[in-house]
Amino acid sequence: MATILAFAGSNSSTSINFQLVKHTVAMIEGHKVQLLNMANFPFPLYSADYEKEQGFSNSLIEVKDDIAKAAGVIISVNEHNGNPSAFFKNLVDWLSRLDRGFLSEKPVLLMSTSGGKRGGASSLQVVKNLLPRFGAEIVGTFSLPSFNENLDAQKGVVDPELAKAHAAVLEDFLAKL
Repeated sequence: MATILAFAGSNSSTSINFQLVKHTVAMIEGHKVQLLNMANFPFPLYSADYEKEQGFSNSLIEVKDDIAKAAGVIISVNEHNGNPSAFFKNLVDWLSRLDRGFLSEKPVLLMSTSGGKRGGASSLQVVKNLLPRFGAEIVGTFSLPSFNENLDAQKGVVDPELAKAHAAVLEDFLAKL
């Protein structure tokens, strides 16, 4: 039984990406899942001066340690103006300062969703290219377009083709653990 760490790249208390992560991990059987709600992890904006004066927060060290202990990581990134949110980029900046290889040899399932028809595809692509710099092995990606029409809290992904693609990418990820 492997431990999987899962979180959204959003610090919003109403994050639809966090809802996608919760739905995804609810489908997992036979593994331990650690689900982080990043709305509970406030990190200051990264600056070299702040790092020099204050060092690394306990919360940041805990997240880095949780990643290190996990057999794999599931992340769903939100999109702001075609890019990952400033919160997610800030988290990556802090983690990379603490340990440049914070995702070393970690299988990563990377997802995104948005209210629009592209489902955060631009942000997903940016992060897909970014995370391998820190050692991540992107096992698969999944983009859920039109969140409000395609994810039901009780039924899950309602579009049959999207549901099939989501299940398949999750299965591929779990096979890598």
